Amino acid sequence: MANNDLTMNNEIFVENEDKANQYAAKCLIIVAAIVGIVWILNSINFFIISKMLMNIAMPISIVLFLLPSLLIKVIGGQNWYLKYLIMTCTILGITILSTMMTLHTVLAWICPLLISCHYYSKKFTGWTLAGSIVFMTIAIFAGLYFGLWDSNMMLEMDGVEERVITGSILIRTLKFYYLPRVFILVALSPICFTLVNRTRELLNKQKKDNEEKQRISAELNVATEIQTSMLPSIFPAFTDRKEFDIYATMQPAKEVGGDFYDFFAIDDDHLAVVIADVSGKGVPAALFMVIAKTLIKNHAQTGLTPAEVFTVVNAQLCENNDVGMFVTAWMGVLEISTHHFICVNAGHNPPLLKKADDSFEYLKLQSGFILGGMENIKYKQVEMQLANGDELYLYTDGVTEATNTIDELYGEERLRSVLNSNTELNPDELLSTIKKDIESFVNGAPQFDDITMVALKIGI
Repeated sequence: MANNDLTMNNEIFVENEDKANQYAAKCLIIVAAIVGIVWILNSINFFIISKMLMNIAMPISIVLFLLPSLLIKVIGGQNWYLKYLIMTCTILGITILSTMMTLHTVLAWICPLLISCHYYSKKFTGWTLAGSIVFMTIAIFAGLYFGLWDSNMMLEMDGVEERVITGSILIRTLKFYYLPRVFILVALSPICFTLVNRTRELLNKQKKDNEEKQRISAELNVATEIQTSMLPSIFPAFTDRKEFDIYATMQPAKEVGGDFYDFFAIDDDHLAVVIADVSGKGVPAALFMVIAKTLIKNHAQTGLTPAEVFTVVNAQLCENNDVGMFVTAWMGVLEISTHHFICVNAGHNPPLLKKADDSFEYLKLQSGFILGGMENIKYKQVEMQLANGDELYLYTDGVTEATNTIDELYGEERLRSVLNSNTELNPDELLSTIKKDIESFVNGAPQFDDITMVALKIGI
């Protein structure tokens, strides 16, 4: 477990190192291109550098600068030692150039140091600085024997064709070539180390933020499972009852949602059906949803009528409701033996009812005030007689207010049209069809609200 945590914590740095390798390889391709251009220009006498030295230094350095791209493809971008191979190629390539043309490669020695900054490792940048100084020393003094001499080195050798290295030349080289380059690299190093340190701090912060997001995500997953477990999810729900068929679905817009549905037996002859939508989204709405659902079910199972249930629940939700959250809800109670149905609406979307040989139509019944919005509200219920073949469709506003890519609403008319085009389907097939039609309508547009549906059919 500890190893897994360590791997997870270092993942961001491994990813960054892979990107740094890719970046270094691209930079060196550009350097190789510049070297190649200089080589071509010198071959047509644009410069006056010895062509023999160019023909030795240029191809070797170009190969070294292009080698990292090949190493990345062969070895892979996430091997820890790859960055050392890349930096070795960089320093060796510049060493070859500096050996042959010391005077012309002053700025080239900054390249390894700048590339090392992208690995965000002070240790690696330190090794790069040390390696650059060591190989720059080799290049400058080896250049006295093999490379292009500057005229300042030859002051005391006018007229002498044979190359002779004297103590005076070594001292002059040390003072005017070697030490200035070392001072330049050392002077730049604090800037590079500061960049490395600050960027690494940002990476550490990003790593901690990722760990926090993973923790929150894990907790939200648990919350999602808890919320899902609170809703009826086993279908068919009442395998021993042939008098009705019921099916429900909920698709939250976030990990946890504020919509909920419920259906439960009050006794052997009464079935309660509830659908509701809590204001807001996410965890606060989910917590309020748990409270509202629990209160509605507990009071319904005591034998209160739907109107009495909503009246009591509204009073309880208003107590200490400092955050001002509320619930739109619809509840119905079916007397199974007689198909007598009593329902109450607290500011919720009107359901659709299909009589046995008719089409789905909206139940434009009187709607009461939302639950939790105001104290001392009395709710009124409506009674109706249902028959075999009748079907009731309940939904939340996430259905009718689903929007497509050009901000068009799914709408009530489209919903009714889809329902009436599929009247022969069972409740589970019906909800599945509507869900697919909504997905087709939104065409990939983001879901901003929970989508919850319940279908109840009398007789099967």
